[in-house]
Amino acid sequence: MTIETLSETGCFGGRIGFYRHTSASNNCDMQFSVFVPPQAAKGKVPVLTFLSGLTCTEENFMVKSGAQRVAAQLGLMLVSPDTSPRGAGVPDDPDGDYDFGLAAGFYLNATEEPWSRHYHMYDYVTKELPRAIFDNFPGDRERHGLTGHSMGGHGALTIGLRNPGQ
Repeated sequence: MTIETLSETGCFGGRIGFYRHTSASNNCDMQFSVFVPPQAAKGKVPVLTFLSGLTCTEENFMVKSGAQRVAAQLGLMLVSPDTSPRGAGVPDDPDGDYDFGLAAGFYLNATEEPWSRHYHMYDYVTKELPRAIFDNFPGDRERHGLTGHSMGGHGALTIGLRNPGQ
């Protein structure tokens, strides 16, 4: 899978980057961020994917959490996807509310039109994003965890319960 680098910078001996790729799951471009710790220079490292909450983007966790310092000490790669599909042609809540639509994908696969053409965040987080990460970064597939806060915490819990042992 081809990804486009939007920006990268040094951070606690590693690097933090923001990326974009064409998503087959969501039928649009998707963005995500990755912190690669300094230990990755010597080989694969464990990965923790963080799912953000309502109204967030791939930037919120990486920019606001300060988790990179501890991740650099532990040799842990951090991944944070956008919370929903975005772009021209992607439907939003008709009332402009944040209860569904842009920034509120809820990490599920929509089944009704017009949402079902783009909102396949469950498939994105469980299949497509891991491929993008493990094909392009030195993450260890056998040591990959998932967590989140608010809507992302619900998404992580739901995904974990639907996929025991993974």
